[in-house]
Amino acid sequence: MVNYVAPFYLIASYNKRKRLQKAVRVKLDAKTELAPIKADAVTKRTSKRKARLRSILIYAAFTGPAILFFVLIQVIPFLMGLYYSFTSWNGVSSAVEWVGLQNYIKIFKDDPNFFQSFLFTTKFMLASVVISNLIGFGLALLLNAALKTRNILRTVFFIPNVIGGLLLGFIWQFIFVKAFASIGNLTGLAFFKLAWLGDETTAFWGIVIVFAWQVSGYMMVIYIAALQGVDHSLLEAARIDGASNWTLLTRIIIPLIIPAFTICFFLTISMAFKIFDLNLSLTNGGPFNSTQSVAINIYQEAFQNNRYGLGTAKSILFFLIVAVFTSVQVIMTKRKEVEA
Repeated sequence: MVNYVAPFYLIASYNKRKRLQKAVRVKLDAKTELAPIKADAVTKRTSKRKARLRSILIYAAFTGPAILFFVLIQVIPFLMGLYYSFTSWNGVSSAVEWVGLQNYIKIFKDDPNFFQSFLFTTKFMLASVVISNLIGFGLALLLNAALKTRNILRTVFFIPNVIGGLLLGFIWQFIFVKAFASIGNLTGLAFFKLAWLGDETTAFWGIVIVFAWQVSGYMMVIYIAALQGVDHSLLEAARIDGASNWTLLTRIIIPLIIPAFTICFFLTISMAFKIFDLNLSLTNGGPFNSTQSVAINIYQEAFQNNRYGLGTAKSILFFLIVAVFTSVQVIMTKRKEVEA
């Protein structure tokens, strides 16, 4: 009997084997085609990783020293001061006694001089911030105009900011005590015969005058930079519509340079609160501690009375107060900022 099924079975097996071989070749070809793509992907990932590592190293090279100095000079001393504010350390002996909150309690209960100096510093800050920014902004408006000598005048008004506070204080002490007295004797004007540094009121305003004279030029530079960023097309359009100079100033210029006011107010508030060298060389807190700033009070407590624990407690408390003042100021002025 002839087997008719066997040939068809052989043909089917042959075709199946051909299909399997073709499928295997397709898979091999696909793997061969994908291999370069995978290699390229691995190479790209490696190059991205190297580029990221290179950028991190460059960033660390430029910012690492600054961060290191900041930690060594700012963070570590602050943390050490925070610790010593809870002790009765005298700055000399190795024994450090933990007293908890006693230093802070003593400040609020038994230290009227600290609050007297804080009251003086607050009044000084308010007067100095207003006067310094008014003078700085006025000079910026004047010297932003097309004057031939504006560059020379900008330099002249900025120079006082370069002089150190101690030297500046001694210079103005000579002016108030010697120069004014000589001018008063020659002219007979009562203004120059005043005991500028011997009276509480005139000594206060003397420090304010010197501080404003020193920092107004710095504020002027910031305001000039802001004024030069104002779009002149807005001013020209407003002039065409009939706006006066006062309207241009109050409705266009000032709203557009509020960020400059934010910076200048922050700087003058912090500098006025931290006044030390100028106060030390000009009046040394006199007469009768009436012009003693908080910085001088802390200095005397720590370095003259050798009560470092109490002095650092005052400095921590003062730091928190200044932080609150400056934060409130920044928040208030930031709300006034508008988009140009």
